Amino acid sequence: MVHVDTNFLVAALRPNSAQESQVNGWLLGGEGLGISSVAWAEYLCGPLDATGEAIARQMFPSPEALLSSDAEKAAQLFNLTGRRSRSLADCMIAAVAIRSGAKMATINAAHFQPFLAHGLVLA
Repeated sequence: MVHVDTNFLVAALRPNSAQESQVNGWLLGGEGLGISSVAWAEYLCGPLDATGEAIARQMFPSPEALLSSDAEKAAQLFNLTGRRSRSLADCMIAAVAIRSGAKMATINAAHFQPFLAHGLVLA
């Protein structure tokens, strides 16, 4: 299972992008795709067009919910990785991926790098 970050999803929906190729490769290889409800909310904040939104809704009909245990894990990640300004959403996205046993696909690997020591795996 691979969970996508918001920026990865935006890029993957661009025709002929490297991220679109990665998604197609994962799907052809039988890899499941997922997205956390936090990344999904970020995506829906846009800007986005109707076509991109429709495709994303087909790809991710049931985003993975943020559970109370994920909120606790996110708070731990936030505190363990330096309480970085504006990193709480990334902490929540990472916490859901960790609980789900999913690898994380992101364009901003540097944002998620601090979480590798705490169980996150990048795709």
